[in-house]
Amino acid sequence: MSVPLLDVRNLRKVYPGPRRGDPLRVDDVSFAVQPRTCLAIVGESGSGKSTCARIIAGLERATAGTVAVDGDAWHTGRPGTRERRRRARIVQMVFQDPYQSLDRRQTVGGCLEESLRLHFDLTGDERSARVAGLLDLVGLTADHARARPRLLSGGQRQRVAIARALASEPRLLILDEAVAALDVSIQAQILNLLADAREQTGVALLFISHDLGVVRRIADEVAVMHHGAIVEHGPAATVLDAPRDPYTRRLLDSVPRPGWRPTLRPA
Repeated sequence: MSVPLLDVRNLRKVYPGPRRGDPLRVDDVSFAVQPRTCLAIVGESGSGKSTCARIIAGLERATAGTVAVDGDAWHTGRPGTRERRRRARIVQMVFQDPYQSLDRRQTVGGCLEESLRLHFDLTGDERSARVAGLLDLVGLTADHARARPRLLSGGQRQRVAIARALASEPRLLILDEAVAALDVSIQAQILNLLADAREQTGVALLFISHDLGVVRRIADEVAVMHHGAIVEHGPAATVLDAPRDPYTRRLLDSVPRPGWRPTLRPA
C-alpha cells in the first residue's frame, strides 16, 4: 500500500488548568488521507474534529501523537516562520468565516498576489496570469479582483478564501465547516467548486463538518467523532447508508427528511 499523504496517529489533546467542560478534547485519534481523495470528519459541536484540524495545520499544539506527511513526521507544536512557509506549500486551511480570515483593507487581487509572492518567484505578468487563473477556478472575475471583502457576498468571500488557499498549490486542503454559514444554493456551488479544484489540481481534502447531507456529496471516506474519539470510519457510502455505531445512527436520524416539521414546545 502506498504511503498516505497525511497520516495521523494516536493524536491526543488535553487542555491543562481550569477550563469549562471536558479538558480532554482529542483522545487517541488516528486516520489517514490518501492523495487526491476526500476524508470527512463529522460529529456534533465539541466532538474534537476542529481541534484535530488545527493541530494538523500547526495552529494548536498536540499533547501526544504524531502527524506525518508523505511519511515525514511533523512536529506537532507551533512551527516557526520558516517551517510555516514550508508547510503552507503542502497544507492549507479554509475557515468557516472568511470575513475574519481575509484582510478587509486588501483587494481580492492583492490578497492572491501576496500569497503568490510569498511562495513563488514570479514576474509581475506571471503573477497576474496566475491570479486570473485562480479567480476563474473559483468562479470569480477580474471585477472581483478589484473589490474588497466588504463588497462581496458570503459565498464570494469563501471563494476568495479557497482561491487564496489554492494559490500555494498545496497537496492537502483542510476545510473547517467551510460551507456551514452559507445557504443551501451557495453550499452546492462551493461543493461543485471543490470538486472542480480536486479534478484540476489533484488536491486532497480533509473536510470538517456536522452536516451529513453535505458530507454525502463530497466525501470518499467518513470518520465519525464523538467525545474526542473516532467511533466509526469507512467508505462514505458504508458509513452513511449502513452505520454500525449507535452514535452514527443517531446523527443520521437527526437529519431532517422531506415532510419533516419541527415540533414547537409550549412557552
